[in-house]
Amino acid sequence: MKLDLHVLGPILALVVLVLVGAAMNSNFLSAANVTNVLSRSAFIGIIAVGMTFVITAGGLDLSVGSMAAFIAGLMIMVMNGLLPTMGPGWPLVGVGVGAAILAGLAAGFLNGFLVTTMRIEAFIVTLGTMGIYRSLVTWLADGGTLSLDFGMRTVIRPIYYDGILGISWPIIVFALVAIAGETIMRRGAFGRHAAAVGSNDQVARYSSVDVNRVRMLTYVFLGLLVGIATIMYVPRLGSASSSTGVLWELEAIAAVIIGGTMLKGGFGRVWGTVIGVLILSLIDNILNLTDGVSPYLNGAIQGVIIILAVILQRERKAEG
Repeated sequence: MKLDLHVLGPILALVVLVLVGAAMNSNFLSAANVTNVLSRSAFIGIIAVGMTFVITAGGLDLSVGSMAAFIAGLMIMVMNGLLPTMGPGWPLVGVGVGAAILAGLAAGFLNGFLVTTMRIEAFIVTLGTMGIYRSLVTWLADGGTLSLDFGMRTVIRPIYYDGILGISWPIIVFALVAIAGETIMRRGAFGRHAAAVGSNDQVARYSSVDVNRVRMLTYVFLGLLVGIATIMYVPRLGSASSSTGVLWELEAIAAVIIGGTMLKGGFGRVWGTVIGVLILSLIDNILNLTDGVSPYLNGAIQGVIIILAVILQRERKAEG
């Protein structure tokens, strides 16, 4: 039986990275380091699950990092603004969470509307909104940093640092989102329709698939997940600035492509995206733990990985 390296490749790469990391640093497989890697990868992982659907449907979103920064700033401003009235507590956290979810849905809807109804290329739309969201959070912070009130930081802290049986909430939420995403992609009509639209939208239309609706929903779903990821992120630092979420779009897209989702659409796999997220997180962690190697090379390595993954996809398509 012939082994499919396009399926096994990401898994083998993950195994190799674990072995390399363990050989280079004795603390690599410690419970504290593993938990830290998984918790920090949860933000990108949650977003990457939504990005999988967007790319599978033939779209692209370059705005997710800037969107997360804007949502984080908005969430902080809402909670700080209502603090004198509501006081520090979980009801105020609930309002902040609601604001983040609504902002994510609205941002995703805006991208989807411009792509589907206004028929503007996704690259152009999301490149534009990327600049808009980044500028807005910079303006709201007056060029500095939006910081959550210290009292509220204590209240909201458990969202990132607490969990169940030693597993932090970001890891749990990431796992639940990944399971739901894989189920929808493999067994749900929406996942099949997204793949059909990304493969050939004209054929999808002849098959009675509402192409615009499917594409719109992928962007709205991604916006929702950006909002959820931001909710997990804000308690970690309690602040937002123009540097928040920088290169998150690169990491999310890289994870999706590494995981085997076709860049031009038509095929996607969420479980592969999860492996892609872990691969990128492990590379970053190994660079940070290894003496004599600069962690600033992480972005360059991600860029190389994206290029190699796309080359492999082209070879796969040629073989097919």
